Amino acid sequence: MTTASHPNDPENEYAHDNSAIDPRDFRKALGQYATGVTVITAAGENGENVGLTCNSFASVSLNPPLILWSLVSYSPNMANFQNASHFAVNVLRASQRNLAKQFATPATDKFAGVSWTPGLGNAPVLADSVATFQCRSADRYYGGDHVIFLGAVEAYHYNGGEPLLFAQGCFGQFVAES
Repeated sequence: MTTASHPNDPENEYAHDNSAIDPRDFRKALGQYATGVTVITAAGENGENVGLTCNSFASVSLNPPLILWSLVSYSPNMANFQNASHFAVNVLRASQRNLAKQFATPATDKFAGVSWTPGLGNAPVLADSVATFQCRSADRYYGGDHVIFLGAVEAYHYNGGEPLLFAQGCFGQFVAES
């Protein structure tokens, strides 16, 4: 068992390189929490499609319907998502591991060979996802080295199926208790 602590020092909480916590070990600890896998998509500034694999997705509120996701501040996609009127959260199914890898890897055209339709604000809605949430960009918050995007859900659909999971640096599947 590995343990680490962080001194309570609010003045330096967001300061760079002032943390007693080792970032790599902290990431390993966070990896113990299984998450779903999504691809966040939007129409870019020049009309091109942008998308990335993301597991920092969460529900915020049922009324009004709000969700959030976060993006590292130095992402080459940052300007596209900050300026997009809408984005789509495509929750991947267990059989879409290759799609998760495709959108996690730098490429000129991440949408090559991907079946999708234009959603609200022309954000691409990926085919065969377990669920999709089409959101108006409602707000942004800055937290450490990430920007947290708040989305007002304007449309959604789900068709069930088994979601793709990610934990401890690996993809996996949900095994239901019988």
